[in-house]
Amino acid sequence: MAKEFETVIGLEVHVELKTKTKIFCSCTTEFGGEPNSHCCPVCMGLPGALPVLNEEVLNYAIKAGLATNCKIQRFGKQDRKHYFYPDLPTAYQISQDDLPICYDGHLDIEVKGATKRIGITRIHIEEDAGKLVHEEGVGTLVDYNRAGVPLIEIVSEPDLRSAEEVRAYLQKLRAIMQYIDVSDCKMNEGSFRCDVNLSVREKGAKELGTRVEIKNLNSFQSIARAIEYESQRHIREITEGGTLIQETRGFDQNSGKTYSMREKEDADDYRYMPDPDLMPIVIDEAWINSIRESLPELPDKRKAKYMEEYGLNSYDAEQLVTSRELANYFEEAAREAKNVKTLANLLISEIFRFIDLEDFKQPFPAAYLAELVNLIEGGNINISTSKKIIEEMIQSTKSPKEIVKEKGLEQISDPEVIAKLVDEAIANNQKAVEEYRAGKEKALQAVVGYIMRETRGKANPQLVNQMLLERVKN
Repeated sequence: MAKEFETVIGLEVHVELKTKTKIFCSCTTEFGGEPNSHCCPVCMGLPGALPVLNEEVLNYAIKAGLATNCKIQRFGKQDRKHYFYPDLPTAYQISQDDLPICYDGHLDIEVKGATKRIGITRIHIEEDAGKLVHEEGVGTLVDYNRAGVPLIEIVSEPDLRSAEEVRAYLQKLRAIMQYIDVSDCKMNEGSFRCDVNLSVREKGAKELGTRVEIKNLNSFQSIARAIEYESQRHIREITEGGTLIQETRGFDQNSGKTYSMREKEDADDYRYMPDPDLMPIVIDEAWINSIRESLPELPDKRKAKYMEEYGLNSYDAEQLVTSRELANYFEEAAREAKNVKTLANLLISEIFRFIDLEDFKQPFPAAYLAELVNLIEGGNINISTSKKIIEEMIQSTKSPKEIVKEKGLEQISDPEVIAKLVDEAIANNQKAVEEYRAGKEKALQAVVGYIMRETRGKANPQLVNQMLLERVKN
């Protein structure tokens, strides 16, 4: 019998905080700019330049911890994490070792109708590194604009077992960071990126397998592809008697494969030491309570509200809260829509096809979406026609009513007109009618399809089906 394996995954998520200045100096955190133009003696690590912690970074870290059910460390410190790599000019990164700001939290995710709790080991603050630019024929150049931009690193327990679970966890985590307004979470700009720690073991085994870390993944698609490839690579090595080593790997978008970068360091290799230039961090209860009181309505609470107030199922409600902007858009439309379930169905099944959920922007005004729903509910158009109107609205600035009028898309609901259409369809589809009468129920769909083609999708489908059944049964 072939062995069965399971993948064990833990994540390190780096969230770039939306402070105006860097973590230890007054340089701007604005994205882009000429290389090395957002730098000063502090973030360049020049001798004699002393760092001063940006208090807003602590506010954001505490807020992130409270929103993810973490405990908050009352007394903390910052540490130097040593590694010799040119993306930080000091040859160490100021991070946190044994006393992170937040610890022992969790998030609940839903996959295939089942809820699962994912532990959060810790959330700590640290400075981002610079950017290496590799130019053929020139060498490697360094842009230190990003060096010193404040991050929180959110470290999960190894509780995840599949790319699907990872996606659900990251979507929930990203939504929370957006809701509490600590980061814009723009994955294409590196504001929300992920390192995947992955190992494989036989099902039922307690010990973890050899772990690899896949670095700097910044899209849900890349993360899923990297996990799938690396999981299969581990299984192949194990079953073929090969040797896996603990290492850091990168992911190649073009080939869909991971590649070795370097052997993975252990914590001891970083030679952590308390940073002598930075004061201890002391957080009192009043500070924590003031931040807790400022928290907005979070995704799980909104999801529960959508299920209770609008009667949405768990899956649909979960989809609608994955982005604060999306949830706001839905709620704005729901205030005017006559049927919120129809609204949710249109968003999820149709409009999601045209938008980037990782960076949601309104495809057209929420009032237009509500108007479209109300046209369906009023019998003016059917669902099939609404799909055409959505495509037209995305391409233009016209309202649904304007498009219906200009294109002549008003639904045909006159019983006399429908009756004539049905009689004509029966006369032209005798074979399908006979097959239906012989017990082949699906055969009638050919007759319905004929009517919808003849009317360019404008016939009232409920009335068509009703009249058609009355006639073919006689």
